[in-house]
Amino acid sequence: MKIIFSKRISESCSDNPKSKSGPADQNPKWLGLSVIAFVLVVTGAVATAQQPKKVPRIGYLSPFDPATQSARAEAIRLALRDLGYIEGQNIAMEYRYAEGKLDRFPELLAELVRLKVDIILVAGGGRLTRAAMNATKTIPIVMVGGGADPVEAGLIDSLARPGGNVTGITNLSSQLGGKRLELLKEAVPKLARVAVLYDPALPSNVLEVKEVLPVAARALKLTLQPWEVRAAGGFERVFAALNKQRPDGLYVPPGPLMRDNQKRIADFALKSRLPSVYESREAVDAGGLMYYGADLVDSYRRVAYFVDRILKGAKPADLPVEQPTKFEFVINLKTAKQIGVTIPPEVLARANKLIK
Repeated sequence: MKIIFSKRISESCSDNPKSKSGPADQNPKWLGLSVIAFVLVVTGAVATAQQPKKVPRIGYLSPFDPATQSARAEAIRLALRDLGYIEGQNIAMEYRYAEGKLDRFPELLAELVRLKVDIILVAGGGRLTRAAMNATKTIPIVMVGGGADPVEAGLIDSLARPGGNVTGITNLSSQLGGKRLELLKEAVPKLARVAVLYDPALPSNVLEVKEVLPVAARALKLTLQPWEVRAAGGFERVFAALNKQRPDGLYVPPGPLMRDNQKRIADFALKSRLPSVYESREAVDAGGLMYYGADLVDSYRRVAYFVDRILKGAKPADLPVEQPTKFEFVINLKTAKQIGVTIPPEVLARANKLIK
């Protein structure tokens, strides 16, 4: 290629007949320029090929602690691996945990923004998603976890067309409250009065207690007894009051405060022989009676799809927010035996898992 190129240039640029006598008589200036041009092209191509490829960085923010989130974070890692993204090789993860301290959200989000992550994964409810939206209007946000309806909460325009920089999965935690009450009533047919613990600082909790649960309670002929708990120190006061009122059951909605104290709540329910139903799967492992909700591991695996699409150029505004397609119903039979409750066979048959 070099010889042909130099010959064409020399022939076209010289009118001297002697210049056509052969390669040895060609103009050395043009030959030298051709060689230099060829070397520059080759070395430029090699330099481009050797330039390191940018590794995308993903921020992961949870309102809980690493131990609580380990199974869900692992679900995301495995799903990303299935799509060809291997942590530490061609993708980097920045994990941040608020450990139940809601006031740390802005600080942790500011860290991720300063790191210029490519995507922020919000592993929590509407409050955490709102904090992420306040922290950045440009970095794509993928939400997963509980909370209120994201459309009603003003986080997105619609499920089909989210708009803005937010997309992901809504787990319908609050909207499933009626179904949880229904299952508790079926498990304990004599149920009449249900105490409901809730955090008034969480809009999703207030919506559930004020609007969602009363509709289901009327249909099931249940009386609800809402109890506000604003901080960890408030549980003992509420427990003392419940011991006096003696409700027939206990309902515990989602939220960092409830999750951080789920072992205390489950222990109280056991000691008081109260049938209890939870939004948190871990609460049943801790001794609660029943859990019903989205299959969270499945939902967290689905996060990888959104990460992949966004890294390949898709905009969050154009990626529809998804709802869960798989649900879990878990019953702790050890707890049922301890509190003297016999679960009807037809209810047991519907459970995905029985803890024995």
